[in-house]
Amino acid sequence: MKTITIFLLTLCMLTACGEAQPHLDEIQDRGELRVLSRYGLTSYYIKGDTIAGFEYELAQKFADRLDVTLKIIVPDNLGDMLRLIEQGQADIAAAGLTVTEQRKNHIRFGPVYHEVTQQLVYKNGNPKPGDITEVVDGQLEVVADSSHVEQLQTLQEEFPDLYWRENDELDNSGLLELVQLELIDYTIIDSNEMSANQSLFPELRVAFDISEPQALAWALPIAEDDSLYHELMAFFEDLEASGELDKLIEKYYGHIRRFDYVDTRAIHRRIQTHLPLYKDMFQQAGEQHQFDWHLLAAMSYQESHWNRDAVSSTGVRGLMMLTQATAREMDVTDREDPEQSIFAGAAYLAEMYSRLPDGIKPPDRIWFALAAYNVGLGHLEDARVLTQTLGKNPNSWSDVRETLPLLSKKKWFSQTRYGYARGSEPVRYVQNIRRYLDVLLHHDDASSPVITPVSPAGQTIPEAL
Repeated sequence: MKTITIFLLTLCMLTACGEAQPHLDEIQDRGELRVLSRYGLTSYYIKGDTIAGFEYELAQKFADRLDVTLKIIVPDNLGDMLRLIEQGQADIAAAGLTVTEQRKNHIRFGPVYHEVTQQLVYKNGNPKPGDITEVVDGQLEVVADSSHVEQLQTLQEEFPDLYWRENDELDNSGLLELVQLELIDYTIIDSNEMSANQSLFPELRVAFDISEPQALAWALPIAEDDSLYHELMAFFEDLEASGELDKLIEKYYGHIRRFDYVDTRAIHRRIQTHLPLYKDMFQQAGEQHQFDWHLLAAMSYQESHWNRDAVSSTGVRGLMMLTQATAREMDVTDREDPEQSIFAGAAYLAEMYSRLPDGIKPPDRIWFALAAYNVGLGHLEDARVLTQTLGKNPNSWSDVRETLPLLSKKKWFSQTRYGYARGSEPVRYVQNIRRYLDVLLHHDDASSPVITPVSPAGQTIPEAL
């Protein structure tokens, strides 16, 4: 009898008498919260030394609440994320997931924290579709396993000719880029992501909403244990009560709503209303650092639309969108002071220019310097190494700009020293500045001789693309 008692006691110790350890206790015992997310402006991204993203900040706050370390895991695609959370391979999926009836059959959702609307996107200049019936003759592509697929399946019941392609390799940002490059006609994106990406894809427009407002929530594995779910409920209730959730939404989306989208009419209007306030400063900074002032002005327009009070979600601010680290390096005491910002931005650009390898010659050298200002010298060097690996010229901007987007793909950034980067962003950054430079030069043509912008050492810069 004594032997049986010991056996039963041991069995209870091993199995908790038939009860599994509560999920919340398991997380706290291991000291780590495992969160599935995805790269993107609304979720999780790395820029320089900064980790940011709406979902990332929420997840970090929850990890802090539990007094554990946050571990972010980024699956290869959305389908993998949904399968991993369904199988219990992570604690939470925090990636702006839409709550749908189909998904409820496989995963459990936490409390709703935001609402979005699905929107059909097309490129400005192409015919704007009036409704879903006008999309059937075009090429529509959406992210595989997304809520957009579910919405299209519902619409297809009413419009049988509706056809689309599901892409399991690209995310929403990648599909937006395909629309901007006119490789596809349309894609569908949630309204919050469209707002966050609008400045990166200035030529894209929303044709119409294809859904009613839909809820966003974190996802958990379906389980009998409610400990983690109840803690999530309390977490979001506290966030709402304290106003922290509203502050976070304002941080990532408020400035986007106030920001003018990039278009030709906007820059022409601001040339009249904003540029005169800072023109002398651009000219003086350009003279000091041997840059044509039009280039500095175009760069500032890309950064802030000449808004001295501009602030991004990552905390960069001012006319030249300086980080705190750059401001310290350039001895800036007030990033929102126009003169300090312009002169520091010009000095930092000159520093990027001087630190580039000698093999990069003008005029390409200035485009490399602008890209380094945006993404950092480390990521730029990673792209140059990949360019050489692919048998192309690492000192040619036209070659490197084709390689930079690879830094967002796991196959490639896993081979680099500095890792993941939104490599398409510096490419668009340089392209936009060149276009704004062209606008500024043409604007001055009416009252002055032809002005050719110059880079350090007096090298000419060719006309903008």
